[in-house]
Amino acid sequence: MSVTPVSAPLCIRVHPSDNVAVVANDGGLPAGTRLPDEFGGLSLLEAVPQGHKVLLADQPEGAEIRRYGVVIGRLLAALPAGSWVHERRLQMPDARGLVDLPMATRAAPTWEPLNGHTFEGYRNPDGSVGTRNLLAITTTVQCVAGVVRHAAERIRRELLPRYPNVDGVVALEHSYGCGVAIDAPDAVIPIRTLRHISLNPNFGGEAMVVSLGCEKLPPQRLLPAESIPIERVPGGLGQVCLQEQDGFAAQIEAICRQAEVHLARLNARRRETVPASELVVGVQCGGSDALSGLTANPAVGFCADLLVRAGATIMFSENTEVRDGIAQLTSRAATPEIAEQLVREMAWYDAYLQRGQVDRSANTTPGNKAGGLSNIVEKAMGSIVKSGSAAISGVLAPGEKLAPGQRGLIYTATPASDFICGTLQMAAGMNLHVFTTGRGTPYGLEAVPVIKVATRNDLARRWHDLMDLNAGRIATGEASIKSVGWELFQMLLDVASGKQKTWAEHWALHNALVLFNPAPVT
Repeated sequence: MSVTPVSAPLCIRVHPSDNVAVVANDGGLPAGTRLPDEFGGLSLLEAVPQGHKVLLADQPEGAEIRRYGVVIGRLLAALPAGSWVHERRLQMPDARGLVDLPMATRAAPTWEPLNGHTFEGYRNPDGSVGTRNLLAITTTVQCVAGVVRHAAERIRRELLPRYPNVDGVVALEHSYGCGVAIDAPDAVIPIRTLRHISLNPNFGGEAMVVSLGCEKLPPQRLLPAESIPIERVPGGLGQVCLQEQDGFAAQIEAICRQAEVHLARLNARRRETVPASELVVGVQCGGSDALSGLTANPAVGFCADLLVRAGATIMFSENTEVRDGIAQLTSRAATPEIAEQLVREMAWYDAYLQRGQVDRSANTTPGNKAGGLSNIVEKAMGSIVKSGSAAISGVLAPGEKLAPGQRGLIYTATPASDFICGTLQMAAGMNLHVFTTGRGTPYGLEAVPVIKVATRNDLARRWHDLMDLNAGRIATGEASIKSVGWELFQMLLDVASGKQKTWAEHWALHNALVLFNPAPVT
């Protein structure tokens, strides 16, 4: 990667075969700007916004445009050097087929183990480790959400002060449970998602359930006896059924009484020193601009490799945002069987999109394109970078949970929707979340700390009290991918230990849980 000094026009070309470079200057560059000598003294024929591509040589109609060393499109008309290359000037390539892929052909990197790093976490009865000590209230149906929300506010106001070692209460609200085809084959996805969210390590193994009484998804089906103990004390106090109570006030009292049972047990918990191998980190977002694949995502990828070396678990996701790099992923699979699992998940998602009569071109968003991403092919190349270079050691279908002791780099199949992806990674068992952004988002999760990484200096300055880490310094030469990757690694340990709050935690910003439900609604 070549980078010019920040005081000069700043353009970045990733791969020697690329015939475009990305403008990295805040505010872009005006027409007539002479590019650095390494680009042949080329001058811009038109203004090019930050993150957008400039053509480095004359190209005829139909010419391949390459970025990351990959064809991201073909020109719809001939263009001279110095032109602005954007989505309206490109024809997107067809998706790579799911046959004749390289299967587990790339040798895994050989690294020295990264030992000696620890954090202060909460050890759970099942052996997992939480980064927060939270009371979670699982709901079986949306009908009870309002009552649970009211009760949760009362718990925070009246009960939590008596239990100072409990970090908070989380109402696991969702839109499922009624009017659903509960026995449809794909209904297993939202059901197991909800079940596994209740098992998130930040909830301490405590299961508190509020049901209505007439929903299609009763507690016994959501949380069967073999999955989690929902009746841990005499009288079945692990669950509250609203239809069994005499009025609203009684419902609130019942929920608060049940909450105290769990709060007492949670309050007895204390942080203890545990190895960094107990981290379960979800990384998300292909990045909302073209600088994501040059700054934030490579830094996250470097950190991902550090986590693998430390024996931790790192999950990356978003089917549509990696689909066009499927050959890169199958080649990195640790075994042919894992490669086949990757193909299985991509084939399932291809069919899902086809049923909805939409294709992968529905991603990228208008904001992505404003940030310089022409299409999903270009976005995918930058998105994959955040997975680092480790071998892919496992694949989880939507809503599945990590197996005990499962470590390394895991592909967790999810839609690209930020809210659905975060929900499914919670279900998979993450205890920390890393979210990269170029356009900016106040995204947060109530149950899991979210570290937001800015791709651009301008965003980090404007949103100084929302972004936790600025990777934009990489583009300007102020920092390296390695240094920002190590900075993120240390931040993960500090946030996991409760020594540092993320900005989303500080402001109590959190997004709703959004289930992935491909089954019919009746």
